[in-house]
Amino acid sequence: MSDQFADIVFTLAAMADNDTAADGFDGAASAAVLRAYGDFIDAEVAPTNAPGDRAGCRLQAGRVRLPADLPALYSRYVELGWHLLPLSAAMGGIGAPAPLVAAGTELLSGANHAFQMLVSLVPGAARVIERFGSPEQQADLLPGFAAGTALATMCLSEPDAGSDLGAIRTSARQTATGWQVTGEKIFVSGGDQDMSADIVHLVLAGTGTAAEGVRGLSLFACPLRLPDGAPNAIRLLRIEEKLGLHASPTCQLRFEGAQAHLLGQPGDGLRAMFVMMDHARLDVAVQGVAHAAQAHRRAVDYAGQRRQGGRTIDQHGDVARMLMEMDLMTLGTRAMAYRAASVIEDADLAAFLTPVCKVYCTETASRVADLGIQVLGGYGYLPELGMEQIWRDARVTRIYEGTNG
Repeated sequence: MSDQFADIVFTLAAMADNDTAADGFDGAASAAVLRAYGDFIDAEVAPTNAPGDRAGCRLQAGRVRLPADLPALYSRYVELGWHLLPLSAAMGGIGAPAPLVAAGTELLSGANHAFQMLVSLVPGAARVIERFGSPEQQADLLPGFAAGTALATMCLSEPDAGSDLGAIRTSARQTATGWQVTGEKIFVSGGDQDMSADIVHLVLAGTGTAAEGVRGLSLFACPLRLPDGAPNAIRLLRIEEKLGLHASPTCQLRFEGAQAHLLGQPGDGLRAMFVMMDHARLDVAVQGVAHAAQAHRRAVDYAGQRRQGGRTIDQHGDVARMLMEMDLMTLGTRAMAYRAASVIEDADLAAFLTPVCKVYCTETASRVADLGIQVLGGYGYLPELGMEQIWRDARVTRIYEGTNG
């Protein structure tokens, strides 16, 4: 990780040098935090990646069972407090600067994208609840995130409604005991898992008439567990078989009159959702950076040892060209993503920058991973050196959180 770590620290320092909002940035402290986080990731997260990809997830008695190493890994992750890094101080988190959080996301995604997927939606969900939730809702929902007992999902897509949110058919109605949500959602990352005791599903549902389209959408928080510990009316229908991210369960869920918290006012759904979407799209951009960095590192390691024609292949012009292209593209995407992270609280600028970063960083990830396979030759096409998993796992980043086109 040494070259990648040096590049990350260099990029963070460059962001601070060019950002007047970064007064007080402590490069040594940031490097120390990332070094400790990286040591944990190298020692405990990275070894779970390939075994988890091979084992995948399975359904058992109506619940998802993750690869065996992941629940114990999550317990360690929470025990050491790494889940607190992106959470605000107001809710008991560390409140680290956004570029530092992005750097941590890069390290975690590069080591095990599937695990990072399971924990990554909590910061965005917490931001939505802090901004749109009532004091009572915040007191009910946020402590689980800070304690690490709850993870989060984002439930948007439906069988007949992907990017066309106006076609959403999931609905919510207000009853004497509160709001209830009914409908089906697909492609829910981490829609069920056995790492955390609770899951807070953020669900986009209609509260207006069909004619109102997106103006009739509202955002709801549906916990997996009710306050008395009983299960909410949420049924897991299936998990998808995927090209990559085998250790991250992609679920189809049915909400059967599930009890829910309305976040904000009826009709505020899109405004609230895009607070989370900006975070999620930037997160995906950083996943792209992580895959590019990992592909480049593995290609450099291999090319520096593999000999052809009496010299290592990194001395051959074509391979040297590919390695240089991989390096420069990775550096460029990292700078873009960290810069976008530094302005995430500027809603208008973030709304512009995050989709740009999402597209460029994820397209770059696929390009760099493909070059990595080319550098490794036949070994790149085999699973033993991990390049083909990088290629598979990176591919979805061009699809989810808004297809790139």
